[in-house]
Amino acid sequence: MKLNILSRVMLLIAAMLLAGAVHVPIWQIDLVAPQYPEGLRLLIFADEIGGDVEIINGLNHYIGMQTLHTDDFFEFTILPYILYAFAALTLLVMLAGNRKWLTALCILFLVFGIVSIADFWWWEYKYGHNLDPNAPIIVPGMAYQPPLLGFKQLLNFGAFSIPDIGGWMLLVSGLIMFGLTVYENGWWQKLRKKAPAAASLFIPFLLLTGCGKVESRPIQVNRDVCANCKMNITELPYSAEAVNKNGKVFTFDDLKCLLQYNEQQGKENGLTLFIADYNNPNSFVEATTAWYVKGGKLSSPMGGNTAAFTDRALAEKFSNEQGGNLLDWNTVSTQ
Repeated sequence: MKLNILSRVMLLIAAMLLAGAVHVPIWQIDLVAPQYPEGLRLLIFADEIGGDVEIINGLNHYIGMQTLHTDDFFEFTILPYILYAFAALTLLVMLAGNRKWLTALCILFLVFGIVSIADFWWWEYKYGHNLDPNAPIIVPGMAYQPPLLGFKQLLNFGAFSIPDIGGWMLLVSGLIMFGLTVYENGWWQKLRKKAPAAASLFIPFLLLTGCGKVESRPIQVNRDVCANCKMNITELPYSAEAVNKNGKVFTFDDLKCLLQYNEQQGKENGLTLFIADYNNPNSFVEATTAWYVKGGKLSSPMGGNTAAFTDRALAEKFSNEQGGNLLDWNTVSTQ
């Protein structure tokens, strides 16, 4: 049987999206740091690299990463033709109306997507790990591979990698092909019958993944910068962090700076706050669950003069020995 009219219209839309993706950015990597609060952006097109390439290349020199040039990637010479070819094949399937051709097109595009993602990851791996041993800045054991998707902290830079408009166009094209393949081959009816059983297997997975906890990360003394006052963090016992819902970490040199930043972001900012355990400053505790001692002999970088402890008994002991007022989160966060 032939494809119905609606399926052919959807394939026409998919073909237009495939051809259009050649002319707009497919992927973007945003870099944010205290010295670049406005951010830097690397744009990846089908045939070139764009955005703040020269600035990023200048920064890469200091840590020994290779500079980025369009001519260094053979993918840019073939990718536009591949996308145009897929657009032409999609139009051919639309005109022929053959279901088997549609299934073959869907599988071929899926393979193309997997190979493209693997190639992109390998490109990022090479550039993040093959570093110049004579670079001005060398951090033993440190690699600078950007995230394939999502957020990753690289020294004092936060890197956020997501599809750009062209990437979303390709994704929609693939979803159209997949959806039509499932529908036109009658697989949808079979999936509907098996949906309850599949859901029973999938729900536990959702519960496990949905319960993921936002986590802090170790602070690098004299390298990490306070997101509020822009000073280098020099004393771990007073340090703090805020983590947003995407996992991006903001570091602070003092509880005072953390509270100021949190207030500036507004009540519904989605930040999870962490504070260094004064007795074990390499470990962080959620700020709302900690107990605090303020004043006495404490002297923190920005004058907050507050230490955090994992439980009340430890805080009381410290307060009795060193002076200062014992406070809970509700009190310390409003002073």
